[in-house]
Amino acid sequence: MIELVLGGARSGKSRYAEQQAANSGKQVIYLATAEAGDAEMQARILHHQQTRPKHWPTIEEPIQLAKSIKSQDKENVCLLVDCLTLWLSNILFNRQGELQQAVFQQETQALYEALSNFSGQLILVSNEVGLGVIPMHKMTRRFVDEAGFLHQQIALLSHRVVLMTAGLPQILK
Repeated sequence: MIELVLGGARSGKSRYAEQQAANSGKQVIYLATAEAGDAEMQARILHHQQTRPKHWPTIEEPIQLAKSIKSQDKENVCLLVDCLTLWLSNILFNRQGELQQAVFQQETQALYEALSNFSGQLILVSNEVGLGVIPMHKMTRRFVDEAGFLHQQIALLSHRVVLMTAGLPQILK
């Protein structure tokens, strides 16, 4: 069972996904994709760490998400990935902001394959970034476009898709 949870910033998507995972009755493994590049991001990561149960093991994987998902595909595990858009930025651009086309193509294809063959329970959290105006900067436009394509593909592979708005889940699929 694959569930995709989408929403804007502070929409309640992580809290909802964590509740879904806790209610699964399975061992929850938290797969974190964020990298703390500055103090503000460190604070966000710390907030997430403090709000989730301490007994959930955490795997930190900013790049090879598919590999981690495959390794945790077990019947008694609920794998919670937070979040796909941070992972996307990690694979799409390097730390200098340069496009990494080969890494991007390799990792997204590996993810689609991992999801296509996944047999356990997986909850994927991602930011819906395509509801606003078209960004002015070329790099930001590329990111928004790729996030939209990523969400479309994962929604096709998911059994359930939820859009969070103001803390309220809206079931799309």
